[in-house]
Amino acid sequence: MAADQAGPLSNAGADALRTLIPIGFLAALVALWAAFLYAPTERIEGDVQRILYMHVPAAMTMYIAYGLVFLASVMYLVRRDSRWDELAAAAAEVGTVFATTVLITGPIWAKKAWGTYWVWDARLTTMLLLWLIFCAYLMLRAYGGDREQVARYCAVVGIIGFADLPIIHYSVQWWRTLHPEPKVMTQGSMGGGMEPSMLLTLALGTAAALMLFAVLLRLRLRLERLERRVEVAGQLLHSEG
Repeated sequence: MAADQAGPLSNAGADALRTLIPIGFLAALVALWAAFLYAPTERIEGDVQRILYMHVPAAMTMYIAYGLVFLASVMYLVRRDSRWDELAAAAAEVGTVFATTVLITGPIWAKKAWGTYWVWDARLTTMLLLWLIFCAYLMLRAYGGDREQVARYCAVVGIIGFADLPIIHYSVQWWRTLHPEPKVMTQGSMGGGMEPSMLLTLALGTAAALMLFAVLLRLRLRLERLERRVEVAGQLLHSEG
């Protein structure tokens, strides 16, 4: 039933992908040009600060991806519609790509800024916990067994993982940490004193990351639906045989 309902959307989805891919590629090129050539070199940290233009957009996109997992998980538990589970599965996988990017770029930046790749402060520890939760989520998807039971369990894990996001976001305000407080969305201002060219570069990087997320989500969602159709077809052939 769900697969049949998704069928009429396949042409629209393909058209959207054909539009998103070249626009996303162009946005990525512009974002890279801005990060390395347009944005000025930060006076204190130097060129290593340019990691900001990848690190922060990846984190913001991760928030959106895991927020989508939360929404789809709640809707699946309420309606038991497999399409919501498909969306949750796709968003969790793509979101974990961006979470991994955050965990890779952060320590590289930290090594120059703090003299060490890792410290067990509140922001870094809760971020690592989030990544581990969604790694467990993906492992449950892959090895959990019965699809409906796995979908229910994953919905619960996805909701628990999402609950860690506000802790990550506000950790630098709730506890003393080495991680700096937000510079983009600050109380009473936008940009927290960042130069306009830096803020524009960050906006371009965020736009490129969101475009990449949209493309990867579309592709992963199509793959998820194809896998489920193949599984249903295999079950029908097995029952008829």
